[in-house]
Amino acid sequence: MPEGPEIKRAADALAAAIEGKKTKRIWFAFPHLQRFAKKLAGRRVLDVSSRSKAMLTRFDNGLVIYSHNQLYGRWEILPEGEYPQTSRSLRLAIHTRDSMALLYSASEIEVLESERLDQHPYLSKLGPELLDEDTRAEDVIARFEDLRFHRRNLMGLLQDQSFISGMGNYLCCEALHVSGVHPAKRLCDLDRRQRARLAKNCLRLTRQTCKTAGITNLITRADKLRKAGVAFEDYRFHVYRREGLPCYKCGTPIEKGKYGGRMGYICPECQSFRCRSQIQPGC
Repeated sequence: MPEGPEIKRAADALAAAIEGKKTKRIWFAFPHLQRFAKKLAGRRVLDVSSRSKAMLTRFDNGLVIYSHNQLYGRWEILPEGEYPQTSRSLRLAIHTRDSMALLYSASEIEVLESERLDQHPYLSKLGPELLDEDTRAEDVIARFEDLRFHRRNLMGLLQDQSFISGMGNYLCCEALHVSGVHPAKRLCDLDRRQRARLAKNCLRLTRQTCKTAGITNLITRADKLRKAGVAFEDYRFHVYRREGLPCYKCGTPIEKGKYGGRMGYICPECQSFRCRSQIQPGC
């Protein structure tokens, strides 16, 4: 499933194509949404933004198209009338005079009133948004100190959008690795310093990934590997999808396993579960 950075980049691309423009027409595949096509035709697109893994396209009449790509959704932005060759099912089309934004394969699309966005069952439960410029490291650290979350398995907790917004499986694996934390641990298995380090790495890596189009690895290392002819998918991560390959830090082979019911990748040496598992007071 696309994670926060991928949705943010898609929203930015969509904004560059249609923001500020009037629509010629809107097309919805789902019958229950087709009544909104006339209401949105000829309206100006005010802005396009992302919230966690959802995208919001706002119009000048107070309506907002909410879309969630889920696992297979994909946006295509093309000159008006130039449809791509694809076997995907078109779910939404936003046409302007010179461009069109096409959403394929997504199953979660709604039209909402702007003033009611905070009542939406997904949006209303989101934790601090890691890609929001107003979110500070202190805000994320405070979340990691909230005792309500301290007994949750980290592999699941970091991907819970009501805890912090924007991370999925690969970012979770990468943040835990660079923090030296085993994914089966809980927040209460870490001391305050370790929690702060993990919180900062979650924020840093999510923003780095958005800026670099998917690189969580050290930028200097990634650049060196790229110049050596290594493929993008083979240099972008520290541990994710690197099962059996040596850890960049210590050389130990990366392992793949299930932690809290979720698949993940770790260095068993750098992220040993034995490293400090004492339960903290208040857990």
